Amino acid sequence: MRFLTADYLYPLHIAPIKEGVLQISDKGEVIAILENRAEVPPEQLEVFEGILCPGFVNAHCHLELSHLQGVAEKGKGFLDFIGAIQQRNEFEKEDIQYAIEKAEQQMIANGIVGVGDICNTTDTLLQKQKSNLTYYNFIETFQVHEDKIRDTIKNALQIRNQFRAIGKKASIVPHAPFSVPPKLAQEIVNHFDEKDELLTIHMQETKEENQLFENKEGAFFDWLKGVNASEEIWQTRKKSIDIFQELENKKILLVHNTFAKKEDLTEHYYGTCPKANLYIENALPDYSIFDTDKLCVGTDSLASNNSLSILEELLVVQENSNFDMNILLKIASKNGAEALGFEKLGSFEKGKIPGVNLIQHLEGMKIIEGSFVKVLA
Repeated sequence: MRFLTADYLYPLHIAPIKEGVLQISDKGEVIAILENRAEVPPEQLEVFEGILCPGFVNAHCHLELSHLQGVAEKGKGFLDFIGAIQQRNEFEKEDIQYAIEKAEQQMIANGIVGVGDICNTTDTLLQKQKSNLTYYNFIETFQVHEDKIRDTIKNALQIRNQFRAIGKKASIVPHAPFSVPPKLAQEIVNHFDEKDELLTIHMQETKEENQLFENKEGAFFDWLKGVNASEEIWQTRKKSIDIFQELENKKILLVHNTFAKKEDLTEHYYGTCPKANLYIENALPDYSIFDTDKLCVGTDSLASNNSLSILEELLVVQENSNFDMNILLKIASKNGAEALGFEKLGSFEKGKIPGVNLIQHLEGMKIIEGSFVKVLA
Protein backbone atom coordinates (compact mmCIF):
# COMPACT_ATOMS: atom_id res chain seq x y z
CA MET A 1 0.00 0.00 0.00
CA ARG A 2 1.30 3.44 -0.93
CA PHE A 3 0.15 7.01 -0.23
CA LEU A 4 1.50 9.47 -2.82
CA THR A 5 1.15 13.24 -2.55
CA ALA A 6 2.58 16.31 -4.27
CA ASP A 7 1.85 20.00 -4.60
CA TYR A 8 -1.18 19.12 -6.72
CA LEU A 9 -2.97 15.89 -7.58
CA TYR A 10 -4.69 15.75 -10.98
CA PRO A 11 -7.18 12.83 -10.95
CA LEU A 12 -8.65 14.11 -14.29
CA HIS A 13 -12.18 12.80 -13.65
CA ILE A 14 -12.56 15.42 -10.92
CA ALA A 15 -10.96 18.81 -10.27
CA PRO A 16 -7.29 19.06 -9.23
CA ILE A 17 -6.64 18.79 -5.48
CA LYS A 18 -3.98 20.86 -3.75
CA GLU A 19 -1.79 18.51 -1.70
CA GLY A 20 -4.20 15.68 -2.48
CA VAL A 21 -3.22 12.10 -1.65
CA LEU A 22 -3.42 9.12 -4.00
CA GLN A 23 -3.77 5.74 -2.31
CA ILE A 24 -2.71 2.82 -4.50
CA SER A 25 -2.01 -0.87 -4.00
CA ASP A 26 1.45 -2.34 -4.47
CA LYS A 27 0.29 -3.32 -7.97
CA GLY A 28 -0.66 0.28 -8.78
CA GLU A 29 -4.44 -0.07 -8.51
CA VAL A 30 -6.20 3.08 -7.33
CA ILE A 31 -7.82 2.52 -3.94
CA ALA A 32 -8.82 6.03 -2.94
CA ILE A 33 -8.22 9.76 -3.31
CA LEU A 34 -7.83 11.73 -0.09
CA GLU A 35 -8.15 15.51 0.01
CA ASN A 36 -6.13 16.04 3.18
CA ARG A 37 -2.66 14.77 4.03
CA ALA A 38 -3.68 14.74 7.69
CA GLU A 39 -5.81 11.66 6.94
CA VAL A 40 -2.61 9.62 6.53
CA PRO A 41 0.05 8.94 9.18
CA PRO A 42 3.09 11.08 8.19
CA GLU A 43 5.43 8.10 8.12
CA GLN A 44 3.29 6.49 5.39
CA LEU A 45 3.23 9.52 3.12
CA GLU A 46 5.49 9.78 0.07
CA VAL A 47 5.74 13.53 -0.45
CA PHE A 48 6.97 15.04 -3.74
CA GLU A 49 7.41 18.45 -5.27
CA GLY A 50 5.49 18.90 -8.51
CA ILE A 51 2.21 17.42 -9.70
CA LEU A 52 0.86 13.87 -9.87
CA CYS A 53 -1.18 12.68 -12.84
CA PRO A 54 -2.15 9.38 -14.49
CA GLY A 55 0.20 7.75 -16.98
CA PHE A 56 0.14 9.23 -20.47
CA VAL A 57 -1.62 7.72 -23.48
CA ASN A 58 0.19 8.17 -26.79
CA ALA A 59 -2.84 8.24 -29.08
CA HIS A 60 -0.87 8.07 -32.33
CA CYS A 61 2.46 6.40 -32.95
CA HIS A 62 4.26 4.39 -35.66
CA LEU A 63 6.53 2.26 -33.49
CA GLU A 64 7.67 0.16 -36.47
CA LEU A 65 9.28 3.25 -38.07
CA SER A 66 11.61 3.89 -35.15
CA HIS A 67 14.67 2.88 -37.17
CA LEU A 68 14.04 5.77 -39.58
CA GLN A 69 14.95 8.48 -37.10
CA GLY A 70 16.82 11.23 -38.95
CA VAL A 71 16.19 9.81 -42.43
CA ALA A 72 13.61 12.43 -43.45
CA GLU A 73 14.74 16.04 -43.59
CA LYS A 74 12.77 18.59 -41.58
CA GLY A 75 10.34 20.92 -43.29
CA LYS A 76 10.40 19.31 -46.73
CA GLY A 77 6.67 18.57 -46.81
CA PHE A 78 4.58 15.41 -46.80
CA LEU A 79 5.42 14.04 -50.24
CA ASP A 80 9.14 14.23 -49.47
CA PHE A 81 8.43 12.51 -46.15
CA ILE A 82 6.63 9.66 -47.93
CA GLY A 83 9.76 9.19 -50.05
CA ALA A 84 11.85 8.82 -46.90
CA ILE A 85 9.41 6.27 -45.45
CA GLN A 86 9.79 4.15 -48.58
CA GLN A 87 13.34 3.41 -47.39
CA ARG A 88 11.91 1.46 -44.43
CA ASN A 89 12.85 -1.95 -45.85
CA GLU A 90 16.46 -1.02 -46.59
CA PHE A 91 17.51 -1.98 -43.05
CA GLU A 92 18.48 -5.24 -41.40
CA LYS A 93 15.72 -6.91 -39.38
CA GLU A 94 17.94 -6.87 -36.30
CA ASP A 95 18.34 -3.10 -36.57
CA ILE A 96 14.60 -2.63 -36.93
CA GLN A 97 13.89 -4.77 -33.86
CA TYR A 98 16.55 -2.99 -31.81
CA ALA A 99 15.06 0.41 -32.69
CA ILE A 100 11.56 -0.77 -31.77
CA GLU A 101 12.74 -2.05 -28.38
CA LYS A 102 14.62 1.17 -27.60
CA ALA A 103 11.69 3.32 -28.69
CA GLU A 104 9.32 1.44 -26.39
CA GLN A 105 11.77 1.82 -23.52
CA GLN A 106 11.83 5.55 -24.21
CA MET A 107 8.04 5.74 -24.05
CA ILE A 108 7.98 3.88 -20.73
CA ALA A 109 10.65 6.17 -19.27
CA ASN A 110 8.59 9.17 -20.41
CA GLY A 111 5.51 8.01 -18.51
CA ILE A 112 3.54 6.53 -21.41
CA VAL A 113 1.33 3.56 -20.46
CA GLY A 114 -0.90 3.14 -23.54
CA VAL A 115 -0.39 3.56 -27.28
CA GLY A 116 -2.50 3.78 -30.41
CA ASP A 117 0.00 2.28 -32.84
CA ILE A 118 -0.13 2.24 -36.64
CA CYS A 119 1.05 -1.04 -38.15
CA ASN A 120 1.83 -1.83 -41.78
CA THR A 121 3.83 -4.93 -40.82
CA THR A 122 4.23 -7.38 -37.95
CA ASP A 123 7.63 -5.91 -37.04
CA THR A 124 6.39 -4.82 -33.59
CA LEU A 125 4.71 -8.12 -32.79
CA LEU A 126 7.67 -9.60 -30.88
CA GLN A 127 8.04 -6.54 -28.66
CA LYS A 128 4.32 -6.24 -27.98
CA GLN A 129 4.16 -9.87 -26.82
CA LYS A 130 6.06 -8.69 -23.73
CA SER A 131 3.01 -6.58 -22.73
CA ASN A 132 5.10 -3.74 -21.35
CA LEU A 133 2.51 -1.26 -22.60
CA THR A 134 -1.16 -1.41 -23.59
CA TYR A 135 -1.54 -1.16 -27.37
CA TYR A 136 -4.37 -0.69 -29.82
CA ASN A 137 -2.90 -1.87 -33.14
CA PHE A 138 -4.27 -0.11 -36.21
CA ILE A 139 -3.55 -2.16 -39.33
CA GLU A 140 -3.22 0.54 -41.94
CA THR A 141 -4.35 0.20 -45.56
CA PHE A 142 -3.00 2.43 -48.33
CA GLN A 143 -3.95 1.59 -51.91
CA VAL A 144 -4.81 4.00 -54.72
CA HIS A 145 -5.30 1.32 -57.40
CA GLU A 146 -8.66 -0.41 -57.31
CA ASP A 147 -7.38 -3.61 -58.96
CA LYS A 148 -5.07 -4.16 -55.96
CA ILE A 149 -7.65 -3.60 -53.20
CA ARG A 150 -8.39 -7.32 -52.72
CA ASP A 151 -4.70 -8.10 -52.11
CA THR A 152 -4.39 -5.07 -49.80
CA ILE A 153 -7.27 -6.28 -47.61
CA LYS A 154 -5.99 -9.86 -47.63
CA ASN A 155 -2.60 -8.69 -46.37
CA ALA A 156 -4.20 -6.46 -43.73
CA LEU A 157 -6.32 -9.36 -42.46
CA GLN A 158 -3.26 -11.57 -42.10
CA ILE A 159 -1.49 -8.90 -40.04
CA ARG A 160 -4.57 -8.14 -37.95
CA ASN A 161 -5.11 -11.79 -37.12
CA GLN A 162 -1.50 -12.21 -35.95
CA PHE A 163 -1.91 -9.38 -33.45
CA ARG A 164 -5.24 -10.75 -32.28
CA ALA A 165 -3.68 -14.20 -31.87
CA ILE A 166 -1.46 -12.81 -29.09
CA GLY A 167 -4.45 -11.17 -27.40
CA LYS A 168 -3.92 -7.60 -28.67
CA LYS A 169 -6.55 -5.17 -29.94
CA ALA A 170 -6.29 -4.78 -33.70
CA SER A 171 -8.46 -3.16 -36.39
CA ILE A 172 -8.03 -2.62 -40.11
CA VAL A 173 -8.08 1.12 -40.81
CA PRO A 174 -7.71 3.57 -43.71
CA HIS A 175 -4.50 5.57 -44.07
CA ALA A 176 -5.98 8.86 -45.30
CA PRO A 177 -8.77 10.15 -47.57
CA PHE A 178 -6.33 10.74 -50.43
CA SER A 179 -4.94 7.19 -50.32
CA VAL A 180 -8.14 5.18 -49.85
CA PRO A 181 -10.66 4.94 -52.72
CA PRO A 182 -14.34 4.44 -51.83
CA LYS A 183 -14.14 0.74 -52.69
CA LEU A 184 -11.32 0.23 -50.16
CA ALA A 185 -13.25 2.18 -47.53
CA GLN A 186 -16.18 -0.16 -48.11
CA GLU A 187 -13.96 -3.23 -47.74
CA ILE A 188 -12.69 -1.88 -44.41
CA VAL A 189 -16.26 -1.50 -43.19
CA ASN A 190 -17.13 -4.99 -44.46
CA HIS A 191 -14.35 -6.46 -42.29
CA PHE A 192 -15.28 -4.48 -39.16
CA ASP A 193 -16.37 -7.15 -36.67
CA GLU A 194 -17.40 -7.58 -33.01
CA LYS A 195 -13.78 -7.23 -31.84
CA ASP A 196 -13.35 -3.87 -33.54
CA GLU A 197 -13.90 -0.79 -31.39
CA LEU A 198 -12.35 2.04 -33.35
CA LEU A 199 -11.00 3.26 -36.66
CA THR A 200 -8.28 5.87 -37.04
CA ILE A 201 -7.30 7.94 -40.04
CA HIS A 202 -4.74 10.60 -40.93
CA MET A 203 -6.86 13.67 -41.64
CA GLN A 204 -6.07 17.05 -43.21
CA GLU A 205 -2.40 16.74 -42.36
CA THR A 206 -1.38 18.92 -45.29
CA LYS A 207 -2.81 21.88 -47.20
CA GLU A 208 -2.35 19.80 -50.38
CA GLU A 209 -5.01 17.38 -49.14
CA ASN A 210 -7.57 20.17 -48.94
CA GLN A 211 -6.53 21.44 -52.37
CA LEU A 212 -7.05 17.96 -53.82
CA PHE A 213 -10.65 17.61 -52.69
CA GLU A 214 -11.85 21.19 -52.71
CA ASN A 215 -10.16 22.44 -55.91
CA LYS A 216 -9.04 19.27 -57.74
CA GLU A 217 -5.51 20.67 -58.03
CA GLY A 218 -2.18 20.87 -56.24
CA ALA A 219 0.73 18.54 -55.45
CA PHE A 220 -1.43 15.63 -54.28
CA PHE A 221 -3.64 15.88 -57.35
CA ASP A 222 -0.59 15.84 -59.64
CA TRP A 223 0.97 12.97 -57.69
CA LEU A 224 -2.17 10.81 -57.81
CA LYS A 225 -2.71 11.50 -61.49
CA GLY A 226 0.94 10.65 -62.12
CA VAL A 227 0.59 7.17 -60.58
CA ASN A 228 -2.76 6.52 -62.35
CA ALA A 229 -4.67 6.43 -59.08
CA SER A 230 -8.40 5.76 -58.98
CA GLU A 231 -10.13 8.99 -59.93
CA GLU A 232 -12.97 8.15 -57.55
CA ILE A 233 -10.68 9.28 -54.71
CA TRP A 234 -11.21 12.94 -55.62
CA GLN A 235 -14.25 12.76 -57.90
CA THR A 236 -16.63 11.42 -55.22
CA ARG A 237 -15.37 13.65 -52.37
CA LYS A 238 -15.63 17.42 -52.12
CA LYS A 239 -13.85 17.42 -48.74
CA SER A 240 -11.67 15.02 -46.77
CA ILE A 241 -14.48 14.50 -44.28
CA ASP A 242 -16.73 13.00 -46.96
CA ILE A 243 -14.98 9.69 -46.30
CA PHE A 244 -16.90 9.50 -42.98
CA GLN A 245 -20.06 8.58 -44.87
CA GLU A 246 -18.23 5.75 -46.61
CA LEU A 247 -16.99 4.52 -43.21
CA GLU A 248 -20.61 4.45 -42.03
CA ASN A 249 -19.94 6.75 -39.07
CA LYS A 250 -17.93 4.22 -37.10
CA LYS A 251 -16.13 5.51 -34.01
CA ILE A 252 -13.08 7.29 -35.44
CA LEU A 253 -9.93 8.92 -34.09
CA LEU A 254 -8.85 11.59 -36.60
CA VAL A 255 -5.15 12.32 -36.44
CA HIS A 256 -3.17 15.49 -37.21
CA ASN A 257 -6.01 17.80 -38.39
CA THR A 258 -3.32 20.41 -39.05
CA PHE A 259 -5.39 22.17 -41.68
CA ALA A 260 -8.85 21.40 -40.30
CA LYS A 261 -11.47 24.13 -40.01
CA LYS A 262 -14.12 24.37 -37.33
CA GLU A 263 -16.86 23.56 -39.84
CA ASP A 264 -15.04 20.28 -40.64
CA LEU A 265 -15.30 18.95 -37.08
CA THR A 266 -17.80 16.30 -35.99
CA GLU A 267 -18.42 14.32 -32.81
CA HIS A 268 -15.37 12.10 -33.38
CA TYR A 269 -12.13 12.04 -31.36
CA TYR A 270 -9.23 14.13 -32.62
CA GLY A 271 -5.51 13.55 -32.20
CA THR A 272 -2.75 16.10 -32.49
CA CYS A 273 0.95 15.38 -33.01
CA PRO A 274 2.41 18.89 -32.81
CA LYS A 275 6.13 18.12 -32.98
CA ALA A 276 5.62 15.90 -36.04
CA ASN A 277 3.48 18.59 -37.69
CA LEU A 278 6.30 21.08 -37.19
CA TYR A 279 8.86 18.53 -38.40
CA ILE A 280 7.06 17.76 -41.67
CA GLU A 281 4.93 20.80 -42.52
CA ASN A 282 6.14 23.47 -40.08
CA ALA A 283 2.48 24.09 -39.19
CA LEU A 284 0.13 23.46 -36.28
CA PRO A 285 -3.65 23.10 -35.93
CA ASP A 286 -5.84 25.87 -34.58
CA TYR A 287 -6.38 24.38 -31.12
CA SER A 288 -9.24 26.76 -30.33
CA ILE A 289 -11.60 24.84 -32.64
CA PHE A 290 -11.47 21.52 -30.78
CA ASP A 291 -13.71 20.11 -28.06
CA THR A 292 -11.14 19.54 -25.31
CA ASP A 293 -13.07 16.48 -24.10
CA LYS A 294 -12.41 14.84 -27.49
CA LEU A 295 -8.83 15.96 -28.14
CA CYS A 296 -5.94 13.51 -27.68
CA VAL A 297 -2.20 13.81 -28.24
CA GLY A 298 0.39 11.58 -29.88
CA THR A 299 4.04 11.58 -30.80
CA ASP A 300 3.81 10.15 -34.32
CA SER A 301 7.01 8.25 -35.15
CA LEU A 302 10.70 8.80 -34.67
CA ALA A 303 10.81 9.23 -38.44
CA SER A 304 9.06 12.58 -37.88
CA ASN A 305 10.17 13.41 -34.34
CA ASN A 306 13.31 13.51 -32.23
CA SER A 307 11.66 11.89 -29.20
CA LEU A 308 8.62 9.98 -27.98
CA SER A 309 7.59 12.29 -25.14
CA ILE A 310 4.02 13.35 -24.45
CA LEU A 311 5.27 16.05 -22.08
CA GLU A 312 7.26 17.65 -24.91
CA GLU A 313 4.15 17.55 -27.11
CA LEU A 314 2.15 19.23 -24.34
CA LEU A 315 4.69 22.04 -24.15
CA VAL A 316 4.06 22.84 -27.84
CA VAL A 317 0.29 22.68 -27.37
CA GLN A 318 0.52 24.91 -24.28
CA GLU A 319 2.53 27.50 -26.20
CA ASN A 320 -0.08 27.59 -28.97
CA SER A 321 -3.34 27.47 -27.01
CA ASN A 322 -5.03 28.80 -23.90
CA PHE A 323 -5.32 25.35 -22.31
CA ASP A 324 -4.69 25.15 -18.58
CA MET A 325 -2.83 22.28 -16.93
CA ASN A 326 -5.96 20.24 -16.28
CA ILE A 327 -6.97 20.35 -19.95
CA LEU A 328 -3.43 19.53 -21.09
CA LEU A 329 -3.30 16.49 -18.83
CA LYS A 330 -6.76 15.36 -19.94
CA ILE A 331 -5.67 15.33 -23.57
CA ALA A 332 -2.49 13.53 -22.49
CA SER A 333 -4.20 10.78 -20.50
CA LYS A 334 -7.96 10.60 -20.04
CA ASN A 335 -9.15 11.43 -23.55
CA GLY A 336 -6.74 9.05 -25.25
CA ALA A 337 -7.70 6.23 -22.91
CA GLU A 338 -11.38 6.83 -23.65
CA ALA A 339 -10.82 7.02 -27.41
CA LEU A 340 -8.77 3.81 -27.49
CA GLY A 341 -10.99 1.93 -25.06
CA PHE A 342 -8.29 1.49 -22.42
CA GLU A 343 -10.68 1.14 -19.49
CA LYS A 344 -8.03 0.76 -16.78
CA LEU A 345 -6.05 3.83 -17.88
CA GLY A 346 -6.52 7.58 -18.06
CA SER A 347 -7.67 8.75 -14.61
CA PHE A 348 -7.29 8.09 -10.89
CA GLU A 349 -10.71 6.49 -10.55
CA LYS A 350 -11.05 3.65 -8.04
CA GLY A 351 -10.14 0.27 -9.50
CA LYS A 352 -8.06 1.60 -12.38
CA ILE A 353 -4.35 0.89 -12.84
CA PRO A 354 -3.40 4.01 -14.82
CA GLY A 355 0.23 4.45 -13.85
CA VAL A 356 1.40 7.43 -11.81
CA ASN A 357 3.50 10.24 -13.27
CA LEU A 358 5.25 12.94 -11.27
CA ILE A 359 5.89 16.08 -13.33
CA GLN A 360 8.60 18.30 -11.92
CA HIS A 361 10.46 21.52 -12.68
CA LEU A 362 7.34 23.49 -13.57
CA GLU A 363 7.00 27.25 -13.53
CA GLY A 364 3.84 27.77 -11.53
CA MET A 365 1.33 25.58 -13.34
CA LYS A 366 3.17 25.84 -16.65
CA ILE A 367 5.35 23.29 -18.45
CA ILE A 368 8.71 24.76 -19.42
CA GLU A 369 11.86 23.62 -21.17
CA GLY A 370 13.47 21.32 -18.64
CA SER A 371 10.22 20.03 -17.12
CA PHE A 372 10.43 16.27 -16.78
CA VAL A 373 8.47 13.18 -15.83
CA LYS A 374 9.35 10.66 -13.17
CA VAL A 375 7.38 7.42 -13.19
CA LEU A 376 6.23 6.48 -9.68
CA ALA A 377 4.02 3.49 -10.47
